Amino acid sequence: MEPTTETTQGYVPSIKLWPPSHSTRLMLVERMIKNLTTPSIFSKKYGLLSHEEAEGHAKQIENLAFSVANEKFEKEPDGDGTSAVQLYAKESSKLMLEVIKKGPQAKENGGIVISEKTIFDISGGRRDFLDAEEAKELLKPLTEPGNSFTKICFSNRSFGMEAAQVAASILLSLKDQLAEVDISDFIAGRPEEEALEVMTLFSSALENCKLKYLNVSDNALGEKGVRAFGSLLKSQRNLEELYFMNDGISEEAAKAICELIPSTKKLRILHFHNNMTGDEGATSISLIVKSSPALEDFRCSSTRVGSEGGIALAESLGFCTRIKKLDLRDNMFGVEAGVALSKSLFGFADLSELYLSYLNLEDQGAKAIANALKESAPSLEVLELAGNDITSEAASDLASCVAAKQFLTKLNLSENELKDEGAILIAKALEEGHGQLCEVDMSSNMIRRAGARLLAQAVANKSGFKLLNINGNFISDEGIDEIKGIFKESPGALGPLDENDPEGEDHDDEDDEDECQGSNEEDELGSKLKGLKIKQEE
Repeated sequence: MEPTTETTQGYVPSIKLWPPSHSTRLMLVERMIKNLTTPSIFSKKYGLLSHEEAEGHAKQIENLAFSVANEKFEKEPDGDGTSAVQLYAKESSKLMLEVIKKGPQAKENGGIVISEKTIFDISGGRRDFLDAEEAKELLKPLTEPGNSFTKICFSNRSFGMEAAQVAASILLSLKDQLAEVDISDFIAGRPEEEALEVMTLFSSALENCKLKYLNVSDNALGEKGVRAFGSLLKSQRNLEELYFMNDGISEEAAKAICELIPSTKKLRILHFHNNMTGDEGATSISLIVKSSPALEDFRCSSTRVGSEGGIALAESLGFCTRIKKLDLRDNMFGVEAGVALSKSLFGFADLSELYLSYLNLEDQGAKAIANALKESAPSLEVLELAGNDITSEAASDLASCVAAKQFLTKLNLSENELKDEGAILIAKALEEGHGQLCEVDMSSNMIRRAGARLLAQAVANKSGFKLLNINGNFISDEGIDEIKGIFKESPGALGPLDENDPEGEDHDDEDDEDECQGSNEEDELGSKLKGLKIKQEE
């Protein structure tokens, strides 16, 4: 078609390129469907969409692109539509690429998620109490003949007895195909008697399922709840992942778990976060750990475990040489448990994440841990030792450990008493290499200007570095200005300094100088540190 047509009167009307005809719009949709369903270098990386999913995306993309382009055309009523057509094509291509990169996506409708017909998840809907009729409607896809669901998630919905009876009959029909079950937080707000009945019913329905994954967290189980799940737990010999978080797991409940589960030889992940387990309960958990040689991820944080239980857990971990992630934060281990744990760390060749904050390790425990890590965990990425009463006495050992861990992405030594002496040694340890380092937290460590400056200089120019937290220290106003100058090219990588106290005093150190002496104080500190070296192994 020619762009213009001349009339007998000499007038040359413009040919409008916008809006496109209905057939043109349909043709674009068909073209996008073909692109989304045809194997390519993108589909190899992100996955290939089904025709049904591609068709839905293509129609949505076309509508969005048309709306954007039409809005532009309406703002240029005298134009021929060329710019609108260009925007239409550009927007379609951009949106299509976004869809391709997301890959095959789950379908969501009213809180129900079905992913490639293997995952059934109702946790995304509103948090409410289910009655029998609502349960029937909500769980209807599970009753379809020939379905291939292998994972179910009933979390965030509260099942009463009537709804549980509906669910139980459905679960019985899926017993031979289920491999993953998440029934965390599924009895919220129910009276104890009803909750126990619901758990018993679910337990019976799921008994003898060959599960790889079981999550019963957030159900305030206690010993009664654990035993309500008795028939289910007793029948499990192939579990690879097991979660009992925020479940009120007491000493008695921990003993019940240990007693009921017949085998954990295949267990890779075991989480007991936020319970009231105590030392005796930890001793029971340690028996489970000791019998789990394939364990890779163990979490027993915030469980009120003291020295005796900590030692038991530490010794049991010696039988788990495949550990990759270990989280024991927020317990009352003390020095002896820390030393016991250090002995097990020697065998952790694959350890990548270690969370040991708030364990009362003190210098002796921290030094034992640091020295053990120097000889193990060559690919350690995360090390957290916050809030352990660590002083500058242990700084040299910690620095040697940090220097040896060249794959560190995150280091957290906050809320200790490392002071400038420790901060300078840690800074020197971080100077060379550490190309993957993203975050360092040295907040609340009684650090002054000299230590803070060297920490800033050690990390500010590292590619990809995201955050240095040195808040809550004793840095002078001049020191703050100096540090901000060091981060002038990446100000977002310097954390807030609103809790810094430039007049902070260390009452335990009689040699502390007043901050107003500035460089004199730093010269004296430098002199004191001349003989200190990082004890890095050759």
